[in-house]
Amino acid sequence: MMEWTDRHYRYLARLMTRHTRLYTEMVTSGALIHGDRERFLRFNQCEHPIALQLGGSEPEEMALSAKWGEQAGYDEININVGCPSDRVQAGRFGVCLMREPVQVARCISAIREQVTIPVTVKCRIGVDNDDSYEFLTQFVDAIVAAGCETLIVHARKAWLKGLNPKQNREIPELNYERVYSLKREYPNMNIVINGGIDSIEQMKHHLQFVDGVMIGRYAYKHPEFLLKVDREIYHASDNYCTTMNDVILNYAKYIEKNMQAGIPLKSMTKHILNVYQGIPGAKLWRRHLSENMHKPEAGVSLIHQGLEYVN
Repeated sequence: MMEWTDRHYRYLARLMTRHTRLYTEMVTSGALIHGDRERFLRFNQCEHPIALQLGGSEPEEMALSAKWGEQAGYDEININVGCPSDRVQAGRFGVCLMREPVQVARCISAIREQVTIPVTVKCRIGVDNDDSYEFLTQFVDAIVAAGCETLIVHARKAWLKGLNPKQNREIPELNYERVYSLKREYPNMNIVINGGIDSIEQMKHHLQFVDGVMIGRYAYKHPEFLLKVDREIYHASDNYCTTMNDVILNYAKYIEKNMQAGIPLKSMTKHILNVYQGIPGAKLWRRHLSENMHKPEAGVSLIHQGLEYVN
């Protein structure tokens, strides 16, 4: 979800769901140590509960990064051991670390010495030909021994050669049963399932076998989905907004405030291009925004003008 789930998108998501736990883009320990740490860690207070997802493999660097994350106010530190991109492999983090469970365990232990908030891990069910259930449980055994109590599992193995990350989101087939097996074998561990889930009904089905469901790209591309989650999954009716128009009008206020602080319109508007999918006028809404949000003179009025196409 790099460059997708930034703080502007997460603010938008929170307008639609009060109870869903939000995750940042993956931030590398190197970026926090050598880059603009304040910018990488900045988030809106309404985003709670919010997890900082870290990428890295050096225990000391990961521990320092996690400490900064806790100081910034995050509710959880999540270690990404699931991303298959070439850039991630070259940096010795992401899914290639599933082959180094001892190193991941060292990172967890080092982080837990520095923070009091939960430390969680996100992984795949396997890597290339290392895709046996035994391989997966060896990895889980190591992180459990280090103190990890929550594991988020993308139910598809990663291919590091021959497939690009986009292809690896669809190939090979998903294996949900393997994630269910983990929950049966580790009943005291929180197991969260991820991958290919695109409906409330599917979420309810998975929750019969595991403790949680993570949804990434589908929720981004179909934002209206999030408007249903609090009511259908959390049995709550205290959303900030109840309709997509409510969401957009409130987000427009957020955009206006941030533009006054120097944030470019396009970096916030890009997240709402798909909000009216399936509604008459959605194509005109999307075209109006995409063709005009880059213009220097464009302002929040662009949003209000676009609403005329879908209302």
